[in-house]
Amino acid sequence: MKVTYYGHSVVAIETNGKSIWIDPFITGNDQCHIKADEVKADVILLTHGHNDHVGDTVDIAKRNNALVVAPFELANYLGTKDVETHPMHIGGAYQFDFGKVKLTQAFHGSSYAEEDGTVIYTGMPAGILFTAEDKTVYHAGDTALFSDMKLIGDQNYINLAFLPIGDNFTMGPEDASIAASWLKANYVVPVHYNTFPVIEQDPEAFVNELEGKKGQVLKSGESIEL
Repeated sequence: MKVTYYGHSVVAIETNGKSIWIDPFITGNDQCHIKADEVKADVILLTHGHNDHVGDTVDIAKRNNALVVAPFELANYLGTKDVETHPMHIGGAYQFDFGKVKLTQAFHGSSYAEEDGTVIYTGMPAGILFTAEDKTVYHAGDTALFSDMKLIGDQNYINLAFLPIGDNFTMGPEDASIAASWLKANYVVPVHYNTFPVIEQDPEAFVNELEGKKGQVLKSGESIEL
């Protein structure tokens, strides 16, 4: 399994001959050095409906005939855009041919702003546990620290966790460090920072403070092989 980070919260996973993208915010993401029309995707997984996470989902999905897996209300909304969707909800899991997806809690909001300014409510936000090839990747989405992260760590052997550290809208570095200790992941990669001035952070300082030194900063386009 190859996992690549593209800035903000964009993650691409290559496994079982499939290309799976999480929260493909590419256009308007200055950290991402690829273009949305270059993306080849079989599946798109979404944590919530905010524009900086849904990003280029509709265009990528239509061009690639990709399946979009998302929380129920967000999936239903995207279905109105002629996108093939599979709706899920928090606590639910489903075994797809490309791997197993389970949605976890995330304490945040979820809405999508149309180009005309209309705001669409898109249900509850989520984190994602993705398992394939006997490896589990946890993408926390946008979230505050919450104590059930201990349970997520106890119930799952997590090989790689993506945790937001930007503060203001999500956990900051201090809370993300606590989350990392509870999750007990083999590797922890910070995400959702430095995209906007209000979430500027030092990712190296964050990983250097992690218990067991399990953190790794990935620059946009860098990968981890699991």
